[in-house]
Amino acid sequence: MTSADIATLRLYAQHIAQADFTSAEQVVSWMGAMQAQDYAGALWSVALRTPNLMQVDVEQAIKNREIVRSWPMRGTLHFMSAKDAKWMVNLLAPRVISASKSRRAQLAIDGPLLIKVQSLFEKNLSGGKCLSRANMMEILEEAGISTANQRGYHLLVHFAQTGLICFGPHEGKQPTFVLMDEWIPETPSYTRDEAFAELARRFFISHGPATIHDFAGWANITLGDARAGLGMIEHLLTHEEVDGKMYWFDPLLRDMKSKPTTFLLPGFDEFMLGYKDRSPALAIVHSQKIVPGNNGMFMPTIVVNGQVDGLWKRTTRAKNTQIELLPFEPLTKETHQSLQKNAARYGEFLQKEVIVL
Repeated sequence: MTSADIATLRLYAQHIAQADFTSAEQVVSWMGAMQAQDYAGALWSVALRTPNLMQVDVEQAIKNREIVRSWPMRGTLHFMSAKDAKWMVNLLAPRVISASKSRRAQLAIDGPLLIKVQSLFEKNLSGGKCLSRANMMEILEEAGISTANQRGYHLLVHFAQTGLICFGPHEGKQPTFVLMDEWIPETPSYTRDEAFAELARRFFISHGPATIHDFAGWANITLGDARAGLGMIEHLLTHEEVDGKMYWFDPLLRDMKSKPTTFLLPGFDEFMLGYKDRSPALAIVHSQKIVPGNNGMFMPTIVVNGQVDGLWKRTTRAKNTQIELLPFEPLTKETHQSLQKNAARYGEFLQKEVIVL
């Protein structure tokens, strides 16, 4: 197995190269958790792993309480299956909460304040209410709690990480917040060991071939916990050493017959964000183009045969969406034609005409 093989197999493991899921919940459950910082891009990340889901279908899955968006790990927004949201938040978020202690002190967020804010959120969201971020900020300000300097934002994140609230459905272009226990009241629970084992199984089956460092970085857990989780499920996996690193993956991937592929992936797709080491798919010379200035903002990528070969930009207009292809090298005629088909699928997802510039 070569480094290029690793990138190609990841396309299949992540069901990008075999887009055969039929529901948003199936996609998100398979992936374990999917980066969802960019909401519009995350909807496309889910849909592109299916043959025909549209944006409205993925958003309907949110309304149907099948998938949930919150901050389970790394202090970053993710989509999770509603069945997984509680145990993932309970397992992974405490590490982020602990790391945020000094920032809370800077913002004068202490124990008494948290008790007061929790009471306010419970009172105003109970009974199945969905409130926008602006509404949540207004509730705090009316209670004499300043939301300036991102203080309000940190309070929202904190109570999402404690499992009190999560995102509900969008109202227009604005997200809403709900009480998690009301939104998804009945879900499975695991012991700590069971949870790490299940997390490891989801990651390596859906993201493999991947290393233990990829897993620890993705979940923001210690290497000790990562190794413990892998140790409980390694009998389900196969492994191979490449360039001195051990890669673990689903044995079924060995039977995959790769074929030429092209994809238009959103900026925060798991194909990039799911790994500590992105070099199998991304040449170092291009890494600054994907994350300009290392500012944490990942650009949408053109992926050809498992390799990031360029960027793409979209411009939304009233009647259509325009896509500009920005390849690192000139595209062959066959590759350009294939990307045209990818753009057509994206247009189906948006239910708008797409024009490739």
